[in-house]
Amino acid sequence: MNGTLYGVSVGPGDPGLITVRAVEVIRACGVIAVPRSSDGAERVALGIAENAVPELGKKELVELSMPMTRDPDRLEAARAAAVESLAAYLRAGRDVAFLTIGDVTVYSTYGYLHERVKAMGFPAEMIAGVPSFCAAAARLGEPLTDAAKPLHIIPAPYEGLEEALGLPGTKVLMKSGKYFGEVRRLLAGRGTDAQIVERCGLSDERVYRSLADAPDDAGYLSIIVVKE
Repeated sequence: MNGTLYGVSVGPGDPGLITVRAVEVIRACGVIAVPRSSDGAERVALGIAENAVPELGKKELVELSMPMTRDPDRLEAARAAAVESLAAYLRAGRDVAFLTIGDVTVYSTYGYLHERVKAMGFPAEMIAGVPSFCAAAARLGEPLTDAAKPLHIIPAPYEGLEEALGLPGTKVLMKSGKYFGEVRRLLAGRGTDAQIVERCGLSDERVYRSLADAPDDAGYLSIIVVKE
């Protein structure tokens, strides 16, 4: 019988925010998969899971290369290789937990693999978690929406970012990293301020109540909240 692939959300960083269901699945799976990229996010996801499931270190760990690039050919090659690696374990009847920061349905590497694995005939499930932008808003003590205000979740590298910043309501910018300087410039041009939470819930978390307080090298795991 084939194994099952689980996309497991481990939450934003605080080990207290990983769900009971995620812990159950991690404990039940013999193989733990993490995406390997230059931003180091896979080590963060693994660290969160290890804090919640100490015995994780005894399981087989598989690192899947996921380059931080917009080159479609490189991305496709990496995703195809990752699917084949996962499929080898599933064919052997082994269950695999693929760890992802935040929630698996929001800008997660796992989303690219889920449907491909299912199309090959293997069972695959998504385990929900606390999205990083919700944890960041709670850390700021700021509700993201009200009855009359929409919420927009936008990746900072988005080509239509300037237009998106003009949308009514609250904007949450994710994956800012090297694009932070451009985001700052666009917001300054609009006369708009923002709050930032970097590495939310982790030991080196930093909170900036204004764009003026934040460094230009804000990391990849930064959430920018724009309320107008």
